[in-house]
Amino acid sequence: MKPTAANALRITTLAIGALVMVTPFLYLVSTSFKAQQYVLKVPPQFIPDPATLSNYERVLIKGNFGHFFLNSLLVAGSSTIIAVFLSAMLAYGFARYRFPGREWLFRLLLLGLMIPAMMLIIPQFILAKWLGLIDSLPGLVVFYVAGNLALNTFLLRGFFEALPADLDAAMQIDGAGDWRRFLNLALPLGRPAIATATIFTFLATWDEYAWALTSITTPENQTLPIAIALMQGPKGTQWGLVFAASIIAILPVIAVFLAFQRHFVQGLTTGAVKG
Repeated sequence: MKPTAANALRITTLAIGALVMVTPFLYLVSTSFKAQQYVLKVPPQFIPDPATLSNYERVLIKGNFGHFFLNSLLVAGSSTIIAVFLSAMLAYGFARYRFPGREWLFRLLLLGLMIPAMMLIIPQFILAKWLGLIDSLPGLVVFYVAGNLALNTFLLRGFFEALPADLDAAMQIDGAGDWRRFLNLALPLGRPAIATATIFTFLATWDEYAWALTSITTPENQTLPIAIALMQGPKGTQWGLVFAASIIAILPVIAVFLAFQRHFVQGLTTGAVKG
């Protein structure tokens, strides 16, 4: 294919866009290897000179960063598993069963996508206090699961509706019940959509800050976003330290995306088009 002016313009635009997107991340990585006196140097240096590992040493060896990391991992992992499984059950029910008020219930569920999360902070706090879930990691899990059901159900329902109904009928003829069809048919065939829901849910729960800051008061129960936000010295923020902690915090997100990215695009497009 011969290069044309339109192709050259498209490639140039995409290259500039990619550079704009990746530059903050490169500066984040660079700053994590700088001593505090070099962080705000003008012009900014993308190659640290001199480079140091002291920020990573302080994050990993001193303080309770590992404890906060484990808290976030437990909360995000538990929330993701429970939310995706419950969403899959809801989506399969809406996709395969006909019952009175089905569409109205589904639309009522989707109202959760239209309400800003910050508007729910006070009602959530009152409910959590009434249930005894304030200042506890299980309290975070309960509300994280509830907050991710609507989007996941929307994505998964579209995928389950696209599965041939003849497969369900064939398993019914063989004597398979509802649970067996769901576990042995819908879940294996729904891997692309489930992978998409898993990535979205893990990102939402791993990075969540507002509700964790509102409900958690004990330092031992803090999650990673709160711990990173509190990494401030008496004379200002230690940006090298904060950026080193942020780099470590990004690693689980990258790992989850790499584990599920093979199915991500297919699941996302199917759920959006068919849903």
